Amino acid sequence: MVELKPYRGDYYLWKYLPSVAAAVVFAILFTTITGLHCYRLFKTKLWFCLPFIIGGIMEIIGYGARAAASSRTDELLPYIIQSVLILLPPVLFAASIYMVLGRIIRAVRGEDYSIIRVKLLTTTFVLGDVASFCVQGGGAGLLVQSSSAKLGENIVVGGLIIQIVMFGLFVITAVLFQYRYQRYKVAAPAYDGTGWKGSMNMLYAVSGLIMVRSIFRVVEFIAGQDSYLFSHEWPAYVFDAVLMWLVMVIFFLWYPDNLVHIQNLERMDSEGTEVQLSEQPWGRPNDSSDGRFADSSYPMQK
Repeated sequence: MVELKPYRGDYYLWKYLPSVAAAVVFAILFTTITGLHCYRLFKTKLWFCLPFIIGGIMEIIGYGARAAASSRTDELLPYIIQSVLILLPPVLFAASIYMVLGRIIRAVRGEDYSIIRVKLLTTTFVLGDVASFCVQGGGAGLLVQSSSAKLGENIVVGGLIIQIVMFGLFVITAVLFQYRYQRYKVAAPAYDGTGWKGSMNMLYAVSGLIMVRSIFRVVEFIAGQDSYLFSHEWPAYVFDAVLMWLVMVIFFLWYPDNLVHIQNLERMDSEGTEVQLSEQPWGRPNDSSDGRFADSSYPMQK
């Protein structure tokens, strides 16, 4: 008979018996979608999407450890593995998401319409992502001891807040780029064939899902280990497992290999062919000294 056991004395790592069935189902779901991502990655060679595979593998191991923990609630190792490997994957997903925006902007030659220079855009958000990853990872390691659990919770909350702030700034950057580009770019309709709008919608969808999940985790850790969210299992699946699986599914269905560079639009229109993003030679349309792309329809800053 499986029962909830204390780790040490009267300190319990778990507030409930983790469901084996639920953990196995999501381990299978993440295995399937991660396998599809592997196929797509090696087919397109878009290596900036590799973090999605790493994150998917972490989810698989995390839910596998969660299933094993059902009969080992008094053991530290499965608890640590599932805690860390389920907590951190969204940070890896975010890294690829940030890099997609820069490639969209280049694909439609919209550098002038981004509020952050494209060369700095990816670096800025990925560095914030790395900071969030390190902070959350450090905090997660402290959650396993009763004496340091509260400190660990506070550190994890700090990492999650970094992630929420960076995602908020990212969404603002993406929305302002799309607004400015569609409003001021005279030839903007000619770029519709690049598939950039679908990719932007994909970014908004996955960003929203990760944002909801991060807010849930912040509320969960702030409420503490004696709260309803910590003492019941279903919120973790509804607001984390399901959302992160949907992030992987949506990113796979609207994979950024559908972008077509404007230099190839005429050939695509006449021959019906597409050029993979990884094969596109990003050229400079002018010789502006600051590396930005000029467009007479947009009032440039002097």
